Amino acid sequence: MTTTILALDLGTTTGWALRSSDGHITSGSESFRPQRFEGGGMRFLRFKRWLTEIKQSCDGIDCLHFEEVRRHVSTDAAHAYGGFLATLTAWCEHHQIPYQGVPVGTIKKHATGKGNASKNEMVASARARGHTPADDNEADALALLSWAVHHHDVGQEV
Repeated sequence: MTTTILALDLGTTTGWALRSSDGHITSGSESFRPQRFEGGGMRFLRFKRWLTEIKQSCDGIDCLHFEEVRRHVSTDAAHAYGGFLATLTAWCEHHQIPYQGVPVGTIKKHATGKGNASKNEMVASARARGHTPADDNEADALALLSWAVHHHDVGQEV
């Protein structure tokens, strides 16, 4: 039985990739855009509910990795990331799921060989590994999952 790993590229559109205990990989991206008539915190409650649904769908998560961003294009992006990060880490603590942030450059270097790869290069890298990401968020999550698998199951690739 393999380790169930969830990899997340946090943001308003969150990319995700999951390796279940049977080794099967699923991925996608989920939008947490604020809805028209909801308060500012509702997107984070929807995010928390979504995390719980993923956990239930795969019968538990052994560990979780997220893309650790240190610089943001805008103040709004930084605030959103902080809200998702706080929600995620509190949720992981509550469910006793170990979590780890992985720097963006580390993920890009693992996927493409260069730490400053573009969004298009990240998508191309995911496709070269046999995946069909819908967007760069999903591609980043797949790259992070590949990194996590490589570090959990030394030598294996996703």
